[in-house]
Order: sequence, then structure tokens, then C-alpha cells
Amino acid sequence: MKLQLALVDCNNFYVSCERVFRPDLKNVPLVVLSNNDGCAVSRSNEAKVLGIKMGQPWFECKELAEEHGILALSSNYALYADLSNRVMSILSSYSPRHEVYSIDECFVDLTGTPQLKEVSYQMRERVMAWTGIPVCVGVGPTKTLAKLANHIAKKHPRSKGVFNYNDLTDAQQDKLLSQIEVGEVWCVGRRLSARLAAHGIQTVQDLRVAHTATLRAEFGVVIEKVQRELQGTVCIDLQEMVPDKKQIVSSRSFGQMIREVEVLKDAMSTFVANACTKLRAQGSHASLIQVFLHTNRFRKDLPQYNPSFTLPLPQPTNDSLVVNR
Repeated sequence: MKLQLALVDCNNFYVSCERVFRPDLKNVPLVVLSNNDGCAVSRSNEAKVLGIKMGQPWFECKELAEEHGILALSSNYALYADLSNRVMSILSSYSPRHEVYSIDECFVDLTGTPQLKEVSYQMRERVMAWTGIPVCVGVGPTKTLAKLANHIAKKHPRSKGVFNYNDLTDAQQDKLLSQIEVGEVWCVGRRLSARLAAHGIQTVQDLRVAHTATLRAEFGVVIEKVQRELQGTVCIDLQEMVPDKKQIVSSRSFGQMIREVEVLKDAMSTFVANACTKLRAQGSHASLIQVFLHTNRFRKDLPQYNPSFTLPLPQPTNDSLVVNR
């Protein structure tokens, strides 16, 4: 039986969370900023149309915001985590096999589900009715194709938020994948897209039919796995139990220039506390710490300064006071 693996993805998640409690913000161009109000980490569709880019520093957007009335909100991660838990709880009721992939994404194995199309729309409607969060559902035989199907569900209004790749014929699959840029594929970023383009691989279909041995030799085993997933072979399994992290990073962009060491020390203490809380939550200890610092890379009038420091610990620890010291 062909796998029916669904990826359910919350639309503009942080913005959608804010709108749940602020319905007056519906249709308002809206941006949610990162910690310390540094960068745009979530954008409404209206803000995207106006040209706000993901991760763009907010100081670059202020003139555009004033011109078009774009509203920027500070992030509220406690709220987002709570709504995420509610969404994931609803999705988990549809299948015992599911993987919470991120705060706003969940893979759900719907293989063998009768009336799959109706169930997919029901998932979408139920999450919206019970939480107020809009989601899209993409279904495919592998994780990579499910994620690609979700992209199609978001971009094409005719899908009404649900798209099943498994419903396509071979000819329809070839035609569809030939119209999608390779950069939309899971694990293929901007830099890798440029490298692939240099080898004549510009669309998803190009990647799917590329010579496998050459692809592996040039780009490694990860891209080979992605290609095989695009061909319908499962290479990336569901992780029903989230494995412990082997590295924990706590880093932030500051909303303004930091000129005093004491302010930096206070921030560092907070970052250490956050990292050690996550460390203790998974019952782990750290044997090495690294501290890094970057000056403002958007300033061209001054030389950049990017120091880092790595220190092996005498004994593994998850004590915030020890790490901070």
C-alpha cells in the first residue's frame, strides 16, 4: 500500500497566533519580530506582498512600514508554544503515527484512512474551528513529497488548502515538478540551488531525473536521499520520539546597538539560563561550551568583528551557574 503521509503546516504561524486574540488585525499588513525586535520572523500575506522578506532586519523596513501602515509586534513565544500544543494535540487524534517536526509543522501518517480527501479537509477545518489557526495539508508518499505538496496547497487557491500528490498520474507529476524551482525542495537552500543550477538542475523534475551517481559525487548522500524521496522511495522515516539534541544553541539579535559590557553580560546570563533549561529538560549534560559574537553585518561604515571562544569543561554539567561563570 502506498504511504499517505500528510504534512500539516500552520500558515504564517506567529502572525496567525496574534490574530487569534486580535481579530482587528485581520487584513492588516503585520510582522512579528524576533527577540529584541531585531528581524522579521513571521509575515502576514499582506506584508509579503509589500516586500517584507523573511529574516529582514526591521530597521531596513521602517520607511516601508510607515508608507503602507505595516504593524510590527514583539514576539510572544509562550503564546505561540501554547497554541502549537493545541494544534498538535488535535492532529495527533487522527493517527498514532505522527511527528511534530517544528512549532508549526506536523507529519501525520494517514495510510489506510478511508475517504482521505474528506479527512484532510476535516483536519484543516477542525484546527481552524478549535484554535483559530489556519493550516494547509500536503499529502505524499514520502516526507519530501509531502512537504512539496504542502507548498502547492499554500500557493494554489484551487487546492483550497489541501493537495494530494498521490492523486496525480505519472504524466501530471512530471509536468507539475517541471514548473517548480528546485529551491522549493526540502533541504535545498539558496546556496545549494545556485550550485545545482550550475549543473543544469533548475527545477524539481531536473533533480528527480538527474544521474544519481553524479549527483552523489558532486553533492553528497543527503541530496541523493532527497532525490530518491522525490522518486517515491522512503529514505527519511517518521521520528515518533524526538531524539535528544546533541547541540543546544541560544542566540539572539539585538534590537539596538550594544555599547556597554554590562548589558552584554546580562544578555549572556539569560542565554545561558535558556540553554541550560533545555539541557536539563532532556536530562543531558554539556561537556563543551562555545560563545560567539557578531557585530552588525548590515553596517558598511565599520570593520566587522566576529570573535568566538570554545571551552571544554572539566566535568560535564547542566548547572546554569557553572556555565555562566
